[in-house]
Amino acid sequence: MSQPSSPSPDGQSLRALFLNCTLKRSPRMSHTDGLIAASQHIMEQEGVTVEALRPVDLVIATGMQPDMTEEGWERDDWPDVFQRVMACDILVVTSPIWIGAPSSVCRLVLERLYADSGQTNDAGQPIYYGRTAGCLTSGNEDGVKHCGREILYCLQHLGFLVPPQADAGWIGEAGPGKSYRDEGSHGPDNDFTNRTVTAMSWNLIHAARMLKAAGGIPARGTSSEAWKDGEHFGHPGPEAIRGLRGGPSQLVSAPATGEGA
Repeated sequence: MSQPSSPSPDGQSLRALFLNCTLKRSPRMSHTDGLIAASQHIMEQEGVTVEALRPVDLVIATGMQPDMTEEGWERDDWPDVFQRVMACDILVVTSPIWIGAPSSVCRLVLERLYADSGQTNDAGQPIYYGRTAGCLTSGNEDGVKHCGREILYCLQHLGFLVPPQADAGWIGEAGPGKSYRDEGSHGPDNDFTNRTVTAMSWNLIHAARMLKAAGGIPARGTSSEAWKDGEHFGHPGPEAIRGLRGGPSQLVSAPATGEGA
């Protein structure tokens, strides 16, 4: 299934989608919402259209197909979420931290993003190419960096561009205690968190603008459809690697042929 290579073809404005993977249904207070609000304010000041969504408010089926109603589920709201992802230039996956790891809702969201990743855009690239991504996390005790590694690795593996300093978070004291927005937590006053949320927001804006100006990631060397058609973009081939003697400098590639040669 082919999708447009540019999420915003008019080239005028940026759209951001925050997926708050809290375990709390609306309108219950989410501590992660406090981090989202700060980032959203920065983006909206720069003219970015922002939408925030709690997947826990929806019925998102478990499974690895784009629409799990085709696998026997009575309802699956994921196809609508996927269309919102495809309409955005910036995706921010946010999560509370439980037992040092992202929430079960966050894991479900990443799995369903993966379920759609076999699709390609008009340039023959993985479907999420041309979009940038980051993450926000909140909790107490530990896990900000672990969650950042886990979430950002998944997103870049699926094709999102992850710029420098694309994550931020807040954790309180070790053990049961106050969460980010609780009275007396001093979470909103934390200078490090405020600085990293700001840097993440701006890096996502900068990266999204550069991607839009460039028309996305160039297809040369990145088109999975062209690879299937036999264009290997300078890769020397398995026989050349098997015949390698000595160091890589002795590898001689065959003359470039085919698309883009």
